[in-house]
Amino acid sequence: MATEPTRFARLRSIFSGSAGNLVEYFDWYVYSSFALYFAKVFFPKGDTTAQLLSAAAVFAVGFLMRPLGGWLMGVYADAHGRKSALLASVLAMGAGSAVIAVTPGYASIGVWAPVLLVAARLLQGLSLGGEYASSATYLSELAPKASRGFYSSFLYATLSMGQVLALLVLVVLQQLLTPAALESWGWRVPFAIGALLSLSVVLLRLRMTETQAFLDRPQDNKPPLAELAKHWRACLTVVALTMGGTVSFYAFTTYMQKFLVNTSGLSKTSATGVMAIALVLFMALQPLFGALSDRIGRRPLLIAFGFLGATATVPLFTRLAVVQTPGAALALVLAGLAITSLYTSVNAIVKAELFPVHIRALGVGLPYALTVSLFGGTAEYVALALKDAGHESAFYYYVAACAAVSLLVFSILPDSKAISRLDND
Repeated sequence: MATEPTRFARLRSIFSGSAGNLVEYFDWYVYSSFALYFAKVFFPKGDTTAQLLSAAAVFAVGFLMRPLGGWLMGVYADAHGRKSALLASVLAMGAGSAVIAVTPGYASIGVWAPVLLVAARLLQGLSLGGEYASSATYLSELAPKASRGFYSSFLYATLSMGQVLALLVLVVLQQLLTPAALESWGWRVPFAIGALLSLSVVLLRLRMTETQAFLDRPQDNKPPLAELAKHWRACLTVVALTMGGTVSFYAFTTYMQKFLVNTSGLSKTSATGVMAIALVLFMALQPLFGALSDRIGRRPLLIAFGFLGATATVPLFTRLAVVQTPGAALALVLAGLAITSLYTSVNAIVKAELFPVHIRALGVGLPYALTVSLFGGTAEYVALALKDAGHESAFYYYVAACAAVSLLVFSILPDSKAISRLDND
């Protein structure tokens, strides 16, 4: 029987796990935040949209490794512990950032510049696939039963904090450096910061407490993928749950900064400021909605996301395309992020509640990573490709359609809170 950790031990472990999650996602999203400045360094040919399209393709390629990371790290976390897997993932992320920070541009080493960039993003994708599986499982298992939604919501709260930190670094550098300096060498600074922060998180995670659920798990030597196949319904549920949410999330976060510049016509500085403020508020919504799910269940929030995502996305993007001021843009972006929060705040706990402890990290990580790779990681590329082809508005309907598909699943599923496998640990 699992024993309850002390309040101090739980809070210290959650802080360590969350700090690592923050740094991992800072490292990951620095790429997207600074793509406006370094795209021409690695991809010098073409106009701005073509360069961003190339950079977005590399962003999408990094997602191809996330399923492999979800599989390898999920198996590792289920066999050797959530703590060990979280240590490995943050080390891999930091290494990827270090490579990008020091890689010369196309003008210096030719085609090797984008090759090294792709290699670094593949390593980071592997890391992030493992980070999600281990973090979602760790936070869910560590939380007391009555507060699981609240505790696990910090996964996206710290994820958003990583994005905010990436944007704040961009804001500071925009104030300290000229645009020419940012495009020449200033964009390397945040990647170096990310590599150093990753090393500091290793020290924090070395002191984390392993979850009691993992320590008390039944021993099972069956092949992990064969065991996971027995839970195919839960895996398909994760895919359906993730599809609409991940497209909406990447549309209103990583892509939105470029959309505000490349389509709405805001300056780079204004777009950065809008997204920094919006993401801070988005971050604050996560624990609020997570706590709400502990009171009313996960299903009502998911249904609300599916309905609003399907009906409000097209009007929001249509209005954003012709927005005149940063204030108006902020209001519209916040509306989109508030809708997305209904999914992001509970997605980790919903998935963890579907799987037994001996296969939980793999069950949470692999189907999620596959779906994010197919839909979330390609969202920005799809958007830019449609814009390049002269059909930008088609992307708005694509995001809405993905939310509608998830809504169909939300409407027929039971509430995971009522059937939680975590209660059997």
